[in-house]
Amino acid sequence: MSSAVARPKHVPVAVAQNVAQNQAATRPKAGLLGIFLAAMMAGLNNRVGALALADVRGALGFGLDDASWLSTAYAAGELIAMPFAAWFAITLSVRRLHLWMVGTCAVLALLLPFVQDLHLLAGLRFLQGVGSGSLIPILMMAALKFLPPHLRLHGLALYAMTATFAPNLAIWLAGQWTDGISDWRWVYWQIVPLAVIAGLLVGWGLPHDAIAIGRFRQANWVGMAIGVPALGLIAIALDQGTRLDWFHSPLIAVALLAGLALLFVYLITEWYHPSPFLRLQILGRRNLALGCTLFVLLLMVLLSGSLLPAGYLGQIQDYRAMQTAPIGLIVALPQLVLGSMVALLLYRKWVDARFVFASGLALIALACLSGSQLTADWNWKQFALAQTLQAFGQPMAVVSMLFLMTSVVQPAEGPFISGTINALRAFGSLLGTAVVGQLMTVRARFHGEMLLDHAGLVGNSLPASPEAPDLMAMIGQQSLVLSTADAYRVLGVLALLMIPLVLRLAYIPAPDTCAPSSSLG
Repeated sequence: MSSAVARPKHVPVAVAQNVAQNQAATRPKAGLLGIFLAAMMAGLNNRVGALALADVRGALGFGLDDASWLSTAYAAGELIAMPFAAWFAITLSVRRLHLWMVGTCAVLALLLPFVQDLHLLAGLRFLQGVGSGSLIPILMMAALKFLPPHLRLHGLALYAMTATFAPNLAIWLAGQWTDGISDWRWVYWQIVPLAVIAGLLVGWGLPHDAIAIGRFRQANWVGMAIGVPALGLIAIALDQGTRLDWFHSPLIAVALLAGLALLFVYLITEWYHPSPFLRLQILGRRNLALGCTLFVLLLMVLLSGSLLPAGYLGQIQDYRAMQTAPIGLIVALPQLVLGSMVALLLYRKWVDARFVFASGLALIALACLSGSQLTADWNWKQFALAQTLQAFGQPMAVVSMLFLMTSVVQPAEGPFISGTINALRAFGSLLGTAVVGQLMTVRARFHGEMLLDHAGLVGNSLPASPEAPDLMAMIGQQSLVLSTADAYRVLGVLALLMIPLVLRLAYIPAPDTCAPSSSLG
């Protein structure tokens, strides 16, 4: 009798315990999903804004040169934020910093289309770059610090998607806003729905940790005061260098030299400070030192799948973003599954991640070889083979590289390696764009002179020579085609030259899927 009376009292308690356990298991996953969505939002915010810049400046009445500073301001803010974001996430709590940055990006996105002053718009884009640049490192930090070994590679695959999926999807999105619904304001407003969803997931899923006030007294504030202007000046020099002809411009010369000098001083302060933002000593490990070099080179190589075909179709075929979108979607859509498939492959005991990395580079090199055959008659369909090879090669290279680099650090070192890798990511993207842009400028000038000389030699023998304007238009078109082919060849050779360096990385066995993990906090 007593047991029959007691049973109804214990059943609700057991049910409540099960519900609490399910929530305890679900909430961190929801929080991590929110962190991922916010990182994707940040990647799209950067790339779509750059792709649709012509429509933005046309709507607001800005000149080409003046409007270029909008992209520079955003890039500078992003580069400045990335080395310090992980430290502030640990100090303020991941939840608090993430919600602040997501909220900042969303509010600024709502305001930007209504700003008519170029200087104010550039300032707001800089702040948005700081917010977005703070979101991407948190994803890597969370994946390294909180995911168990049997899921950690999938977390790194999600991070890899911010480099392989977002830049290519951005082409389609830019076309939707500028050509589909024909409302350029969505170039900025597009991130608001993602920001709201990400904020709700993070707000519900992550714990309310207290602020670690003691860390503020220990931080390298002098170094940060030197590092912030250093990174900003370097971003300005790299982003504007090709347009202003590098050292022929006093602005670029001063910005680059001063930025590099300040960066050197900043790194010295970080090396000797007991509580640095970046622990540079960990770069003494082979896979990190060599991996960082490979990462910067890989970011250059990846431009062969986005910058080169999009630039060619826009300039030679006068394609708008919507017409260029298929070449981006060919690479982007497979990333939804290929990243996790590569992660699953790396969990196999018989798989050597170095050979997966090398195979990815070989596929990218083949893609460059295919792209180097382009002519002035190519449209997006002729790029399909090259983009398909890119779609498979990029996740194989990026996910394998992240695994090889991050496997030599402890979970507690996650914030340091996250800041380092993401700072290199922002720097490498700027450097790669600058190098490829300068290469194409130099080669286009060379081919233009060669074609003009050849036209002068054979012009008198032609029965009907073209008029000077028509001749210059044809030479300009062909020189651009030839310079794009040259860029494909250079990036393809660079991908092949990276393979011996990849094989020099230390072998890392497949992760132990039975090891415990930290709790998400």
